[in-house]
Amino acid sequence: GEGALHIHSASTHVDSATAAMSKRPHSHLSKAANGAEGGFQYKECKVVAEIGCNHMGKMDIAKELMRLAKDCGAAYAKFQKRCPKELLTEEQYNKPHPVPTNAYGATYGAHREFLEFSVEQHRELWEYGKEIGIEWATSTWDVTSAREMITIPCDFLKVPSACNNHFEMLKVLRDEYAGDVHVSTGMTTKDEIEAVVKFFEEKDAAKSRLVIYNCTSGYPVPFKDICMLELRRLYDEYGDRVKEIAFSGHHLGIAVDIAAYALGATWIERHFTKDRTWKGTDHAASLEPAGLGKMCRDLHATWEALSYKGTEVLEIETEQRDKLKYRKGSKLNAVDE
Repeated sequence: GEGALHIHSASTHVDSATAAMSKRPHSHLSKAANGAEGGFQYKECKVVAEIGCNHMGKMDIAKELMRLAKDCGAAYAKFQKRCPKELLTEEQYNKPHPVPTNAYGATYGAHREFLEFSVEQHRELWEYGKEIGIEWATSTWDVTSAREMITIPCDFLKVPSACNNHFEMLKVLRDEYAGDVHVSTGMTTKDEIEAVVKFFEEKDAAKSRLVIYNCTSGYPVPFKDICMLELRRLYDEYGDRVKEIAFSGHHLGIAVDIAAYALGATWIERHFTKDRTWKGTDHAASLEPAGLGKMCRDLHATWEALSYKGTEVLEIETEQRDKLKYRKGSKLNAVDE
């Protein structure tokens, strides 16, 4: 399910959510079909902790990272699934890893094979997530992996930026899988994004199942290259054509994730590790538990803050108004007019 960042009792969460929604602003980011305000309303952001291959091929580390992500407040722990011999050319498979210090094998193919979990291991992680209270998800990189992962009844599967033009795989996710499909758009042209959305629209699956992520493909990405206002463009183009708009960040720190949420991203995905000095490509661009926990905390605080006043003078202001408001010559001091 779409887990909240923090766990509340059912009655408290529903009551507070109902009251909050009445004050939630209709964002300028998206309009209704007739041009009127009301196409978009803020809702609590869902955080995806992208563990990816930061488990270094070890199930105990994968489970520990899931526990840590859950404790931080993330709703989902996401992994990756590849069939290296299908995904890579023979030349790519047999070449050395481009960064030998990050390699887990003599060739890039052997490196990738070392980091892969089997279908049974991924199902074990899905079941483990259910036990501890965090949802499992994964990205798929090829047709075989997609067909394997759709056998696990998860809420969504992710298409990485590198594979969003792999329409044979997209067809499997669109036509053979019932869950949502999340697609990153790093290193992707506007025409390529449009082609993905149209592909899902062919089967009326875009508005109900497709989530598009603003993303820049780099590890790490400097702030000037995040290009966060692309979220505005994505809303202008696709706000009424896809299910949701999201943000996947590869930057350092947590300063700008709140901006992504305020600009309308309903999902925030960040790479996650226990120790950024561990061996591997993604650790350096990942958040550690302290960072992920603070980001989840700040996103929840921002969700609570993004509202209009329910009354002109709030209850919390009444005592201060009675004590501090200027009264000389003011109508506040008048008994009758």
